[in-house]
Amino acid sequence: MIKILEGFPDNVIAVSAVGRVTRQDYDAVLIPRIEATARRHPKLRFYYEIGTDFAAMEPGAMWEDFRVGVEYWTRWERVAVVTDVAWIAHVVNAFRFLIPGQIRVFRTGDKQTARAWVEVP
Repeated sequence: MIKILEGFPDNVIAVSAVGRVTRQDYDAVLIPRIEATARRHPKLRFYYEIGTDFAAMEPGAMWEDFRVGVEYWTRWERVAVVTDVAWIAHVVNAFRFLIPGQIRVFRTGDKQTARAWVEVP
């Protein structure tokens, strides 16, 4: 499931992934938030918490993740991925060169640092 995290600046899409992430999560929760934010801001920032209770991402969700990333390709300014799940950190670091904006992986204990980094003007 994808949950929206509140209390972030208007140009930051902030979410957490728990349990199993589905295409329905993207269609009903994440994509509408990204589209609404993109209408208000030319550059987007993304804060993504992936906890140890994250179980899996369905293939349909992976496709939507790729599609949304490409659709807003030049608009991603900063992406903070907060996780202690080693394989996710490795995948993000391996593919970070594909994202034109800045992307950083933070440990779960560094949530405040990640938030400050993604919010900095």
